[in-house]
Amino acid sequence: MLILAIDTSTNIGSFSLFDSEKGVQGEININVKQNHSAIGMKILDNLLEITGINKKEIDKIAVSIGPGSFTGIRIGVGIAKGLAYALKKPIAGVNELELLANNYFGEKEIVSILDARKERVFYGKFKKENNKIIQIDDYKACELDEILKDIHKETIFIGDGAINYREKIEKSIGTLAIFLPKVLNIPRAAMIAELAVDKEEDVFLIEPYYISKSQAEREKENR
Repeated sequence: MLILAIDTSTNIGSFSLFDSEKGVQGEININVKQNHSAIGMKILDNLLEITGINKKEIDKIAVSIGPGSFTGIRIGVGIAKGLAYALKKPIAGVNELELLANNYFGEKEIVSILDARKERVFYGKFKKENNKIIQIDDYKACELDEILKDIHKETIFIGDGAINYREKIEKSIGTLAIFLPKVLNIPRAAMIAELAVDKEEDVFLIEPYYISKSQAEREKENR
């Protein structure tokens, strides 16, 4: 099965072509300095050209549904749904926090955190069970301090929140916090594809997963 996977939920734009038997056929990861909508299709077109793969050869579309950047999530999900509908292919969504947790496969508990700015984060907690990474706490959008007060044993921190707030995390819980190399904090589309091999959703029902309301929505409610 050949899967096209898309992730535009963070500043890292990631597009991958993944064969369920052969593995990664091609992948482009780039720190996007502009809106994903400006270059998303360019990256996809380049990936297809470089790999020599025709869109018609794709068997499934996989996409990160968030959480993360409200605009970025909408762009990625929109591209994925458009392609799935046009190519008449199945589609599957993967949570960004679950995706990050799967970059680590050791025995320690994992905290995936995405920077939501001003020391607020999107959060998920995971552990390995029966050789699979499973979720062990509800997804949250909360203050970083709220997470740290509940850490009482060595825990893996992963995601751009782990990079951006490393100093604060270490100051708060010291050696209980374990950090991975920066490259493992990148949400790679190839991992989305692998997680989506056995998943399938209705193209008309798949939606972005924000956890919290956007700033514009909060400001509207406060008027």
